[in-house]
Amino acid sequence: MDVETDQDALDFPTYLPSVSVIVPIYNGEQDLPGLLACLMAQTYPAKQVEYLLVDNASSDRTPQILAAAAAQFAAKGLTYKALSERNIQSAYAARNTGIRAATGEFLAFTDADCYPEPDWLMGLMQPFQNEQIGLVAGKITAFPGTTLLERYAERKGTMSQQDTLAHVFCPYGQTANLGIRLAALKQVGLFRPYLTTGGDADICWRIQREGSYKGQPWEIHYAENAPIQHRHRQTLKELKKQWYRYGKSNRYLNELHGVRLAWPLPKKERNRTLWRWALKELPLSTIQWVLGRGTTADMLISPLDIYCAQARDLGQKEAKLPENAQQKAGYPVAEQTSVAQQADG
Repeated sequence: MDVETDQDALDFPTYLPSVSVIVPIYNGEQDLPGLLACLMAQTYPAKQVEYLLVDNASSDRTPQILAAAAAQFAAKGLTYKALSERNIQSAYAARNTGIRAATGEFLAFTDADCYPEPDWLMGLMQPFQNEQIGLVAGKITAFPGTTLLERYAERKGTMSQQDTLAHVFCPYGQTANLGIRLAALKQVGLFRPYLTTGGDADICWRIQREGSYKGQPWEIHYAENAPIQHRHRQTLKELKKQWYRYGKSNRYLNELHGVRLAWPLPKKERNRTLWRWALKELPLSTIQWVLGRGTTADMLISPLDIYCAQARDLGQKEAKLPENAQQKAGYPVAEQTSVAQQADG
């Protein structure tokens, strides 16, 4: 369960295995055009990659956008499939639909609100030259935002893989930028389809703790040179929903793996933080803003921290793991044709 990084990886020649890129999408019409453009701009060889985009019962124009993209990918010689998961409303169920249709030796996951750099896939695959590595977590940075809340999330490093890879229970990578060796996944099964949050950690922990290669646990690697940009939440409602979901994730992972719950923010600490902010932080950050050395986001960090913590605490308190969320989906038994064979055929 050691975390390796690009700095300690061996300098191998370029590695180009077959890979299936899987993206679950729910009501993604705002971000889809940008994501599709980024996928078509990947430098990875066209014959070695397929792009599987899975609509998860969207109510906006997502299905139409996905259907129209087929001609664009075909014009660039890229293998592309628009899939649908309408039975279960869960990004993990949608990812499973993509996995079942996948033909690659490796799986690469990202999300609809992400923007992969052109060399993303190339960088994500290179660490897999080490046969002991079952998981690769790529770098996640903030998509340049214009709103106060986007700048706040960027300032706080929200969704940083460095945080999840340092988890005290076991390191994991977020599926916004995650590569999985298919052989490792086959040992433990697919994502839990009825989970609505926490599935990223769950699948990574199962692979590292239940799977192995030549008698040794699968390892996870951090790929600095496999970057994607993630669009952060733009409204208070979205931000609250995000941190409420983080709280639910804590509860679910506690019930599934025995992970310790986060300590709720004490009322005394909340009040002390607000007084410190009002009497010290706000005046100083206001001066920096007037001098052009700070932003409005810097002025509101402490109140927004409390807002997020309270949403997380509420989600953790109210959540209860649904009984069906404990189910694991098995890996399909049928042999599949590789991307390379499909392209050559």
